[in-house]
Amino acid sequence: MNEHVVEPQGKTLVLNAADNIAVALANLEVGTPTPEGVSIVRRVPRGHKFATRPIMAGEAVIKFGQIIGFAKEGIAPGDWVHEHNCGMGGPDGSLMHDYAFAEGAMPVDMLAADKRATFQGYKRANGAVGTRNYVGILTSVNCSATVAKFMAEAINSSGILDDYPEIDGVVPFVHGTGCAMDTHGEGYQILRRTQWGYTSNPNLGAALLVGLGCEAFQIDRMKEAYNLKETDTFQTMTIQEIGGTRKMIDWGVERIKEMLPVAAKARRETVDASHLTLALQCGGSDGYSGITANPALGVAVDTLVKHGGTAILSETPEVYGAEHMLTRRAVTREVGEKLIERIKWWEDYTRRNGGEMNNNPSPGNKLGGLTTILEKSLGATAKGGSTPLTAVYEYAEKVTEKGFVFMDTPGFDPVSATGQVAGGANVLCFTTGRGSAYGCKPVPSIKLATNSELYGRMTEDMDINCGDIVEGVSIEAKGQEIFEHVLRVASGEKTKSEALGYGDNEFVPWQVGAVM
Repeated sequence: MNEHVVEPQGKTLVLNAADNIAVALANLEVGTPTPEGVSIVRRVPRGHKFATRPIMAGEAVIKFGQIIGFAKEGIAPGDWVHEHNCGMGGPDGSLMHDYAFAEGAMPVDMLAADKRATFQGYKRANGAVGTRNYVGILTSVNCSATVAKFMAEAINSSGILDDYPEIDGVVPFVHGTGCAMDTHGEGYQILRRTQWGYTSNPNLGAALLVGLGCEAFQIDRMKEAYNLKETDTFQTMTIQEIGGTRKMIDWGVERIKEMLPVAAKARRETVDASHLTLALQCGGSDGYSGITANPALGVAVDTLVKHGGTAILSETPEVYGAEHMLTRRAVTREVGEKLIERIKWWEDYTRRNGGEMNNNPSPGNKLGGLTTILEKSLGATAKGGSTPLTAVYEYAEKVTEKGFVFMDTPGFDPVSATGQVAGGANVLCFTTGRGSAYGCKPVPSIKLATNSELYGRMTEDMDINCGDIVEGVSIEAKGQEIFEHVLRVASGEKTKSEALGYGDNEFVPWQVGAVM
């Protein structure tokens, strides 16, 4: 969508010639004349929208050249356009689109291997490359969460890691499920994929998997499903088998001490950007997200794909209403139809649970200027750039295709990112307009501020300011800045969230299904 962005006219911005609204780049008071030839008739907060011409009741409200909603009542030129006078439209909140499967997929001018950008990564035995080198402690069930935390605390506070500078830390990945679930159900399958995905993520140099013993999620069944063998970098045990809590903690501490010198043998070496799998996230979005950070990240994604890398767009509820922009880019009709299957699953899922897709955007999103899920989704999909959609994955499935792919996840950022990391992501970019406080282990998270005011207020949390796009910096230049920053972080440069210590509580597997 970055081709629709035009130069701002003072304190307002029109994104497409077909639009019947403009975006306020500052608070606009009643009586303020605008370059669009209208005078403000109701105060418009920064990042929000106002009508540039009369909009009849029931008429489509257009932004980015796309429908973002329908007028609930007649809207006069210069009037503030938001949820009080703009809604989704039909009684079921739906909007029909022409999916035009695979009609717009354009070939990518890929760079030869010797022309690709490089970074310093950790080569793994299976050919994957890590950007960090953690030791992880996974838990099969909530009942083993405490022992996992005690193991990690014992190692991290002992000073032993000072002898292993190549180890980034020992992290307990604990969660609140693993039992009282259907062992043949969708939720169980999701948890199993997530656990194995983290265990095998290239940013882990070694891993323990610890359980209670009697839970629904049985470690031995997971090992059998994936044909896993215990090695000097992968060990498992349960509290009941070993004989209690203290013995479990002692066992884990000793196993980690044995693993540390093995994991620490890894050294960073030069590899090309085709080994990067970039997770794309946005949270705490605002009216600037689809104008600045998201399209700039899309340029970085296009660059990464050209260099042979992979980018994962997710958050299915936040592409809802913009899925037609993705189906056109699918490499085949089958890939596009798989995305629509997931969209229909979500429509049914929200209906069964007494919700609707327009429950997203959140109150914070709306305060930032977003009115409907259609508007939010059109901005969110801009993170995915413009290259062909090569595959669609279910939550936590291993990503095997190169290029731009989609993974079905909720919009809740920690849950969504957990699925992407399980899928193999080794670096993450997270755009935010309201100031989401988020970090991720074992994958470094680069935070992109959508507006300069936020960046100035939360500089300790934000890695890159994309707000200067509305001040004259081109989207292309900002996209290149993001791409180069990703390479530096992949090579070991710490992100702001890493410096703050985020990531110990952001492992949140998606819970689907009844709790028995």
